[in-house]
Amino acid sequence: MPNPEIPALVRLRGATRRHATAAGPFCALDQVDLDVQAGECVAVVGPSGSGKTTLAHLLTGIEQPTQGEVVVDGQPLHAMSQDALAAWRGRRVGIVFQFFQLLPTLTIAENVMLPMDFRATFPRRERRPRALALLERLRIADQADKLPAALSGGQQQRAAIARALANDPALIVADEPTGNLDSATALEVMGLLAALAREGKTVIVVTHERELGRFFTRTVTLRDGRVRADTGAPRARALAEAQA
Repeated sequence: MPNPEIPALVRLRGATRRHATAAGPFCALDQVDLDVQAGECVAVVGPSGSGKTTLAHLLTGIEQPTQGEVVVDGQPLHAMSQDALAAWRGRRVGIVFQFFQLLPTLTIAENVMLPMDFRATFPRRERRPRALALLERLRIADQADKLPAALSGGQQQRAAIARALANDPALIVADEPTGNLDSATALEVMGLLAALAREGKTVIVVTHERELGRFFTRTVTLRDGRVRADTGAPRARALAEAQA
C-alpha cells in the first residue's frame, strides 16, 4: 500500500478539459482530482467517451487542461509551453500505444534508440547497447535487426514497451496496450507492465478489459468525464491530507 507521507508522482486538482465542437462545447474531463504514487499500477476504466484517453493525454502533456492543475514528477504540465512539454515528455514519460506506432522503415533496435537520439539522454556509443539490453529484458533481442512488419503483434508491443523505457522515465502511460492482441499475449504484456510497477515505475493503463484486473494495484473508473469510483480513494484522501 502506498505511503501517504510520500508525495504523489502524479497529482491532478480540478483538471478539466473542454473542446469546441460543431454541436457546442464538450467537456471531456470534468473537475478530476487524482493522486498516484510511484510503484502503483493503475487501471483507468470506463465506457467509450468517458474521458479515459483525455486523461492519458493530460498525464503525458499531449493536451493541457482548460482549467485546473496537472503535476507529474514535480512538473506543472498545465503551466508549461508546448516546447517545454515536448522536451519533458521525451525524457520523463514513456507512452505505449494500442497500435504500437513503430516506424516501419527502422529496425526494432533503431526504434528503441529513437527516444535516446531525440533527447540525447545517453552518449551515442551507449544507445545501441542500451536498446539491446532492453530488448533482451523483454525477450526479443533476437528481433533487434528486423523491421517491425516481420514481428508478431505481441513482439511489436514488447518493442514498444522497450522504446517507452529507453530514457528511463518515471511514468509509463499505456493507452489500450492490449487492445490489438490475442488474450494470451495480452496477459504477457500486462504482466510486463505490472512488473515495471513492482520495480518502482508508476504505470497507468487505459483499458476496457476488466479481466486484467488482477495486474493492477488500483482501478479508477471514469464516466461522463468524472471519477465515479476509485479503489485507491482512501489512500488518495490520506495523501491529499498529508500534503495539505
